[in-house]
Amino acid sequence: QVQLVESGGGLAQPGESLRLSCAASGSIARINAMGWYRQAPGKQRELVAITTSGGSTNYADSVKGRFTISRDNAKNTVFLQMNSLKPEDTAVYYCNLDGWVWGSNRRDYWGQGTQVTVSS
Repeated sequence: QVQLVESGGGLAQPGESLRLSCAASGSIARINAMGWYRQAPGKQRELVAITTSGGSTNYADSVKGRFTISRDNAKNTVFLQMNSLKPEDTAVYYCNLDGWVWGSNRRDYWGQGTQVTVSS
């Protein structure tokens, strides 16, 4: 199967930056896309940013211009650089991998989540 290990969450003040990392390991045959989702208390999980194997990216409108997703294909690692953080960015951030493991169909895999809190 696939293991996704996230790191880099924590507490930041408004306007500060944080960088999230997610390393994927396991019997990965092919990755279609990797990305980040978040879930705030009482809200549904939402897409933050995604990057495909072809190099295209997509961002939620609320983070465009502030967040940047990048990927190290050789290491199956995805990063999320979060600048100009706002209190409304507070949420648990989940890493996602959309792809195949050997002998299985395409599906989504999720990390355990990392807390990001933006507060003064």
